[in-house]
Amino acid sequence: MLTYYGLFALQHRGQESAGIVAGGGDGKPFRTHKGMGLVPQVFQPGDLEKLQGNRAIGHVRYSTTGSSNLKNAQPFLVDTARGQLAIAHNGNLVNAASLRSELEERGSIFQTTVDSEIVLHLLAQPPGDGGGLASLRRLEGAFSIVLMGENEIIGFRDPHGFRPLCLGKLDGGYVLASESCAFDLIHAEFVRELEPGEVLIIDENGLRSEWPFRRERKALCVFEYVYFARPDSNIDGRNVSKARVEMGRELARLHPVEADLVVPVPDSGIFAALGFSEESGIPYYPAFVRNHYIGRTFIQPTQMIRDFNVRVKLNLIRSAVEGKRIVVVDDSIVRGTTARSRVVNLRENGATEVHMRISCPPHKNACYYGIDFPDPQKLLANQCTAAEICKYLGADSIGYLSAEGMVRATGRPQNEFCLACFNGDYPVPYDDKFDKLIMEQRQGKARLLEEPTNRLF
Repeated sequence: MLTYYGLFALQHRGQESAGIVAGGGDGKPFRTHKGMGLVPQVFQPGDLEKLQGNRAIGHVRYSTTGSSNLKNAQPFLVDTARGQLAIAHNGNLVNAASLRSELEERGSIFQTTVDSEIVLHLLAQPPGDGGGLASLRRLEGAFSIVLMGENEIIGFRDPHGFRPLCLGKLDGGYVLASESCAFDLIHAEFVRELEPGEVLIIDENGLRSEWPFRRERKALCVFEYVYFARPDSNIDGRNVSKARVEMGRELARLHPVEADLVVPVPDSGIFAALGFSEESGIPYYPAFVRNHYIGRTFIQPTQMIRDFNVRVKLNLIRSAVEGKRIVVVDDSIVRGTTARSRVVNLRENGATEVHMRISCPPHKNACYYGIDFPDPQKLLANQCTAAEICKYLGADSIGYLSAEGMVRATGRPQNEFCLACFNGDYPVPYDDKFDKLIMEQRQGKARLLEEPTNRLF
């Protein structure tokens, strides 16, 4: 039940499927339940009653490439020579194609098309053949992973720390989650974040850490602060909402404007808009009213679904914006569909001016580490100049936050972040084979890597 509640807290990170594997303590096989949809749609009371045991891991998913179907829903559960093993994975392996080919040549049979299953096959190899924890050194890319065995739970992060993973304590036991907000819901005590490259083993003897990876520079995905994480989470010692407020302040200093109201785009634009309002002195007003029964449009699997959700997700309070000069603060512009519809909506409701302010730099590069920016040609900033984007959106002006201002708002050094989607500096190189595979998947041709970014508890 605690894992179920934890998945509720992390629902914002994935809405395509959900699953839980539970067991231990009774000698019986692990039980699993997963399905397509949101957490309350997948799990009914009878399903939870069957998930008995003294440990469990759960997962919510959104796919950055490929299909969204039940066979790729996590956690995955397998039987190995050393017992049952379940896995939940957050991230992308950039060397998944070569690892899978090698494993298949050695006799491995894959049941899914996701890179997460590759980790299971590596771990299941005999130690003398490079299996066990030593096999983790072969993984390249972004991965925060939780494994559940018959005698332990293991959590680990890649040596760059692209994706968050934190440790909590509850009633003498321990919990792992992608974000600290999951601990708040179940009244667990936040202990710490796992370090990049750390393998944390939790068993009957308590906690112990191993460090099998080569030391690398830290490269936390800065988009966690900008958009992905919940504002009540703390990442790397910094509250997400406070970082977003400071981004808004930085934005107001960089791109001042004369206007009557600062209007946020809910939900991830709210705190940046607060910061913009505080710094500029322009009144803040939440004129967009969100339909909370619609998921996050950015992380829907197809453009058609995104377009539909854009139309029904937000409604505008006409009396608040009619005859006013409006500053709209949003977290990002990726494809431009959502932003353009906001401007049109404001114009239709009588706004005399619309000024777009974006709390991150323009997205110009693909992400190979688990965010849905896979095709640079579909990123608006690669097709248009800032002036052309402004014209396309129908806005009176547009202003993006600089990379320096965005990073400064987090309170962390710039060399501790991955900024590849903004500046093209990839901490972990990817090869042309991986790039080609991503593009093939988008055309429905590839059989591999139909997972990538997942969320776990």
